Parts: sequence; C-alpha cells; structure tokens
Amino acid sequence: IGEPIPASTIATHMDECYAFVEKTGYPVIIRPAYTLGGTGGGFAHNREELEVLCKRGMENSAIGQILLEKSVAGWKEIEFEVMRDGRDNCIIICSMENVDPVGVHTGDSIVVAPTQTLDAPEYEMLRDASLKIIRSLKIEGGCNIQFALDPYSEDYIVIEVNPRVSRSSALASKASGYPIAKIAAKIALGYSLDELYNYVTHTTSACFEPTIDYCVIKFPKWPFDKFKGASRKLGTQMKATGEVMSIARTFESALLKAITSLEVKCDGLHVPAVTALDDKALMAKLAECDDERIFCIAEAMRRDIADIDKINEITMIDKWFLAGIKYIIDLENTLKTEEMDSSLLYEAEARGFTDSEILELSGISREALQDMRIYHDIFPVYKMVDTCGGEFEAVTPYYYSCYDSEDESRVSDREKILVVGSGPIRIGQGVEFDYCCVQGVWAIKDLGYEAIIINNNPETVSTDFDTSDKLYFEALHVDDVMNVLKRERPAGVILQFGGQTSLNLAEKLHTRSIKILGTSYKNIDLAEDREKFSELLATLGIPTPQGFAVADEKEAFEAVKKLGYPLVVRPSYVIGGRAMQVVYSDEELKKYLLEAVSLSSEHPVLIDKYVEGTEMEVDAIADGEDVLIPGIMEHVERTGVHSGDSISVYPHFSLPEDVVNTLIDYTGRITKALNVCGLVNIQYAYDGKDVYVIEVNPRASRTVPILSKVTGVPMVKLAVGAMLGKKLADSGYGTGMYRHTGKYAVKVPVFSDAKLTDVDVAVGPEMKSTGEVLGIDSSLENAIYKGFLAANMKIPTEGGIYVSLRDHDKTAYSAEILGRYAQEGFKLSASEGTAAFLAENGISAKTMTPAEAKKLVGEEIVMVINVPKVLNTPATDTFPLRRAAIERGLPVMTCMDTAKAFLTAVKQKKDGVVLEYNELNMQ
Repeated sequence: IGEPIPASTIATHMDECYAFVEKTGYPVIIRPAYTLGGTGGGFAHNREELEVLCKRGMENSAIGQILLEKSVAGWKEIEFEVMRDGRDNCIIICSMENVDPVGVHTGDSIVVAPTQTLDAPEYEMLRDASLKIIRSLKIEGGCNIQFALDPYSEDYIVIEVNPRVSRSSALASKASGYPIAKIAAKIALGYSLDELYNYVTHTTSACFEPTIDYCVIKFPKWPFDKFKGASRKLGTQMKATGEVMSIARTFESALLKAITSLEVKCDGLHVPAVTALDDKALMAKLAECDDERIFCIAEAMRRDIADIDKINEITMIDKWFLAGIKYIIDLENTLKTEEMDSSLLYEAEARGFTDSEILELSGISREALQDMRIYHDIFPVYKMVDTCGGEFEAVTPYYYSCYDSEDESRVSDREKILVVGSGPIRIGQGVEFDYCCVQGVWAIKDLGYEAIIINNNPETVSTDFDTSDKLYFEALHVDDVMNVLKRERPAGVILQFGGQTSLNLAEKLHTRSIKILGTSYKNIDLAEDREKFSELLATLGIPTPQGFAVADEKEAFEAVKKLGYPLVVRPSYVIGGRAMQVVYSDEELKKYLLEAVSLSSEHPVLIDKYVEGTEMEVDAIADGEDVLIPGIMEHVERTGVHSGDSISVYPHFSLPEDVVNTLIDYTGRITKALNVCGLVNIQYAYDGKDVYVIEVNPRASRTVPILSKVTGVPMVKLAVGAMLGKKLADSGYGTGMYRHTGKYAVKVPVFSDAKLTDVDVAVGPEMKSTGEVLGIDSSLENAIYKGFLAANMKIPTEGGIYVSLRDHDKTAYSAEILGRYAQEGFKLSASEGTAAFLAENGISAKTMTPAEAKKLVGEEIVMVINVPKVLNTPATDTFPLRRAAIERGLPVMTCMDTAKAFLTAVKQKKDGVVLEYNELNMQ
C-alpha cells in the first residue's frame, strides 16, 4: 500500500543473515518470529554480535525464524492507537511518543501522550498512514501501530503493527478515558462505532476521537533493585516488570509525578547512585542507555557539564523533552538561591515537586511552608479525564490533581471509604494486590458506601474508570494521599489490600489522625517490629526461630556462638526477601557481611536460626472475635526458598493432623492477640517436631486470590464486612477451618530468566519470580502436571539430565530423587563430586564438567538439576550451563524439592494422563 518499511529479510539459516548484511551493512536489528517483549532480539553492530543474536533468535522463535532489518536506531518512536469497525469507521484513540529514541523497547521507554514534538504536517502524515494501514488490513477492533520518524527529515518507516490490544492499549485507554477493549469487544459482536455511545459522557458517540488537554507519562518499573549484578542496559529486549502513569497539565509535572509514583529511593530527579558519580563516570553512564538515564541527564545539567545540544547529540532524545528537564533543574536552583514566596511555592508545587523536596532545597521549615500554603490558598484542584477537552459534560468520576483555579471534583454527601492501591507491579508485589483492591471496592459498594480508589498503575483493573465510584489517578505518596483525604473526608481508609506499598503509609496516616479501617496501626507495628513481636509470641507460648539484630561483624559471630549454623541472614525492613540468604559456615557469613549489606547501627543485619523443614502459610479473615481459615497452603520447597518462589499446594498434602490443629490454634491466638480485623497472612515452618512462626503480615497476601478462587470463600468481601462491623459468624461461611473443597490447586511460579540474561535465578530466600500460574484438579498429581504445563515448561520424558549439587544437598533424599529419574529411563551425567556421590548410592552417572555439558544442552541434555554453592551471583561455574538451558527453554531445577515435584509431572506425561474438565463445583 506504499507505506515505507525498513530493508529486511526473513531468515532460518545463518547464510541468509550473512547475505543480508553484505547487502545492507551494519547495524541490523534481529527480531525472532512469534515471541513477546522482544525476546531473543537485539542490535548487531558486527559479525560476532550477528552470530550470537541470530542463533539465539532462531532458538527463541517457535518456528526457528527471525526477521533481520536495517536499523533505524536513534529515530523518534511514535505509536498510534487506532480503532476500526466492520463499516470502515476509523478513529485515532491516542497518539504516543517515546522519550527514548528507537532502539529501546517501548515497554522500557518513558512514553508521553499525546505526542509533543511533532509539527502539524508530521502528525497528519502519520495519522493518515495509521488509518490507511488499519483499513487495508481490515482490522475490526483495536490496533497499535508503531512508527520510526527521522528527526531531521519527514522520512518515516512502519516498525510494526499489532492487530490486537497491546501494552500500549492499556496506557491509551487510561490516558484518554476511552475503554478500548470494551469497544473492541462490541465491534467483534457486530456493532459499529456510530451505534455505540461514549462511556465517559453517555451522550456523545463512540465514533468520536478523544481530545486530551493534559499530559500523560508512562514510566517503567524495573527489577534491578532485586538483581544487583544484572546489566541495567536497555535495548530491544524488554526488562521492566511493570509501569506507572501520571497525568498533569505540563510535561515537567507529569514527569516528576511519575517518578514519585515509582517508589524509588529518590527525591525528584536525584538518585544517590547517580549523584555519587564523578563527572567522567557520569558522562560515560549517560552514553550507555540504561534505566537511570533520565537522572544522568538531570545531574549533567545540574553540574553544568553538558548542555541540551550536547545531551541531544549523545542520547538522541528530542530537545523539547530535554528543555523540560532543564526547566526542573533551573527551578531546583531557584528554590536553593531565592527567598521563598507564594509565587515560587505555587510554581514548585505546580511542576510536581514534593513537600520534602521543596523543604530540602529551600531550607524553610515545614510550619512556614504550611502557613504559606494556607494563607495563599496553594492547594491542588482535581480535573476530570473526560475524553472531550471539556466540550461535553462527562459523568465519569475519574480525576487527576493539578494547580489551577477550577476544581471539577464534586464531593457527595454520602459516607465514603478510600482504598489505597498497590502502585506499580514489581517482584514481590504483583497484580494479586490489585485483585484485592478491586474486590474490596466492590464489597464497599455492596455495603452502601461510596468507594474511592487512589492508584497509578495503568495496567490494572482498579484504575478502570468504572471500577470504583471515584478514581484518583495519583502517586501513593503521603502528600498526594492526604490531599485526596482532605478533599473527600472519608469515614476511613483501607490500607491492607495494597500490599506493602499501602501498609507503609500506616504510620504517616496514623500520626495525622486518619482513621485506618481494619487492624490498627499499633497492631500493624507490633506485627512488623521484630523485637516486639518476638516478645508477644513468647507471652503466648508460641515458638519462633531465635535471632539477633547485629550492627557489626563481632556481634554477628557472637550470635553464631549462641545459635549455631545454618542461619538466615537479611537486612532489617525488607520486602520480598531482599538480600536474604541462608549461610552454613563462617566463610559464607563473612562473605555476606562484606558484599551483600552495609552494616551499621541504623541498619542492622538480622541473624536467625534457620529452621529446616516444611513451610506452610495460612491466610485468614478475622473480625476481632472469630477467625475463618479458608485453607492451608503447603510449600513443595522446604524453608529457605521465598514463599513467592515456592510451588504451593492447597490443601496441605503431607502434614500430620496434630500439626494442622496446631496451625489452627496458633492462628486463632495470634489474630486475637494482634486484634486483627480483616485479612492476615501467617507463615509457619515445621521441622518434624515443632511448629514455628516465621512471620505475620497483617494485610492481604499473594495467595488471597488463589484461595478465594479455589475455595469459593470471598475473602476480601468478608474482610471488608469485618472492618465495617459485620460478624464472620453471620457470613454463611462459618468460623474456624473451612471445609476442603475436594480440589487440589498447585501454584507454580514463573520467572523472567529468559529476559535477564546475566541474572542467576537459582531459588533462595530472596524472591525472584515475576508471576505465577495455577493448576487445579481433583488429583494432586494432575494438578502438579497442569501447573508446570501452564508455566510453559517443557516436560521431557527421556534424554539426558546433568546434575551438580552443593555438598549440603548430597543427602539420601537427593539420591532417592535422582535414582527415581534414572529408573524412569533418564541418562544422568554429573560434575566430578556429584558423580562420586551418585556412585556411592548405586546410581550410574557419566562424569562431565559443566563446560562440557553446556555444549550438549538441547541435544543429549534435556534438563539440568543444579543446586549452586552460592546464590544470587552468576559467578559460578554452573551458571553458563544453566543459562544455555534456559535460553533453549529447557527445565532447570535449582532445588531438589522442585525436582521431586517435576518428576511427578514427568510421570503423568509418560503415563498418558487424561485430563477431565469439570466445573469447579465449589459451593
């Protein structure tokens, strides 16, 4: 149809790749067919890179095929979200511009809507191309089209067309207030756009292009805080686990709002890791495109070592965006050097500076700031996202804050409850908390209250404009939450559905006399403060692993004398098991204290006796008097593997009856002592003799959606009822332990190991999984099989298995599992020490080094069982072997318990399992 595309070729052999490069030259971009998020792709600048990327791309592609394209890295990347119906009505929902130029995956790019740097002819040119493309493809529904535009001419190419909803569709829907998926579904049923109405106005047609009179920014959330050794470099393979979105009147304000929403340790555009660099290192980092580039740009401007032209030359980021960042830096300088007055305060607030940043830069006191704000009436107002730039009246209560004269938020006289959301998706806090928030909002509505939600994640259901009675699209910073609370004056706030993000606000809201519904702040603090909680358990006569907080190495080794090895070591106040490890010797402890943490009296390291045994978790609902336990989940992996990375099974499958009774008893006593009202998650360990409490989370947990779906107990609904005075005894679900439903549910974690190529995802106390799947069946074996299948794991029934175990795992238990693999017909090969251990146990294994085994991965070797000596570091001799297996999509087990469960799936597949599809039949 005459639309320009880059010079390209489809290849299935290296000869075709070499021939293409000879004709077009470097650089070229490699894209594997039928993969998501840029898996296996990248830029090749020379023959060596070409060979690596092409071979990897062919392996990652479901059909062994790659696309090679002439690179246009450095051009502007523009996206259009388009909608078409069966009558050929077409509209543009939203235009979006990546701040980062072509070369960074859109999922890893900062994206602005609508486009900011195109002139009118450029915009119309790409708009016309978008409509031409969707019409010629005869797409009915939503479509995402990506363009590369030469910044120095009007040349453009079509990068790709997604004939479906995409990551950008969620962003475009939330940015414009136009429900793309809802309209696309109706088009699929045969409706035309002119027959449908606009869900925001209820009066205008859906065949109406939204008008956006504000600026929206999407900022990615990366997992690099979890993976310290990972390359932060960004390219064509997506690495972000989630994103935030902000809405404001200006680019500067939207950018700072987005950064506040990310919940990273920074004030505005200051990141300690960047400000600590010297000039040379800073400029070198600026040239490398990574997740901290925006902070490098700000710091280079702050130090005046590079101007807009120079930064544009290095990064290819448009000067318009750089000018916006420069405006923020200039305003920082003004706050530092000029006397604070009302106009300066207004400007700083309007541009997105937080109170703490204003106080630090200006040096004025909080009292002076508050007085100035009250006297000069400098408070945010709320504008409605209305799709039509105020031309028509909107009925959708969907708001963002800004500093302006007119406030569009109408406060009703109904009794209200505010739910604080969970922010961006990251490791340790995923979509399960959004599930809880949404269920909570619906329960609040059912009980007759007005339900208000505040959140900033465009990928979630909680930020759909029709989920709650009122939506505030804001950062979950205490300033922003307080501004909404002052505006709405709700009867109370619910924090326990938004994970650790919302729970972290408990103290700040409590000190401001805000009513927290459910478990009180005093009891939240009691559960989270290690010493207070240990004392409470001691008074209840409930065992917990003995431990100490240590501030230096001497104290650490004194603790070792009292506790003995093995030990669990971790920094105080962590989420998702951050930097947690099990250590077995003085040498390992010394290494941990030197490399993993910075010891100090303010930041002590916690050292606990490691209880080796079965781990269980109990999710319960309490109303202050009674407790209801929908089910107990037992982990396949023993203690030492983070609960988020464990395979968990409902109901418990190996616990003696007296242990189950103990869990029920302890749960009841703990919830009463903490006066829990709403949800609580308790993690236990059983060493074959005693049951220990590992931790108590007085909030929703990762497993609430699983138990709710499998047992049919509406946990969140009951929790909201309890917070608002309803009794569990009257709920119809009873109290105590809920009956077993007759179904097994197996949660299997899913890891992003294919994307983070230099990260070791060996499981341990620190959580690394980015999601999970569920296998449900009336048979435990089938549920396990379904779980691994749903996790997209290849389940081999024959071939070679390479085994390498650390000394601690060379046990009779490991020998029994590996012997069973051998009995199933697998040929074992092993590292020297492991081969000797197997021989001692009568198991035949060929001795082989990890380097030799790596060459056979995907051919003779179809699976790797490797428990590495040192976790959380790729610097082990078996890491390249595991990496090779992961890149070929082969199963890699880094825990013997996982290998045992996987054997069940192998046997089910070998036996030709017949899966029956039944209704869950849970009521």
